[in-house]
Amino acid sequence: MWGDYQVHGWGWMLFGGVHMILFWLLMVLLIVALVKWLKGPSNTEERGSQDALDILDQRLARGEIDMETYRKMKQELLQR
Repeated sequence: MWGDYQVHGWGWMLFGGVHMILFWLLMVLLIVALVKWLKGPSNTEERGSQDALDILDQRLARGEIDMETYRKMKQELLQR
């Protein structure tokens, strides 16, 4: 009787250890997802558009493009 219990006991202990690792992994993933959700959507698209507008402003200031081209390109960037 005791021998049978010990064999199954070790099996359950190992299985329980795996469950504990999976549980904590799930908790960490849930916390990361919650933080990302609370933080809101990333502004990578908006920031990329802003960077492009800054570059466009610099090109106009250096005289690489004329005002008409600047207005067309700015309008295209803002529509994205």
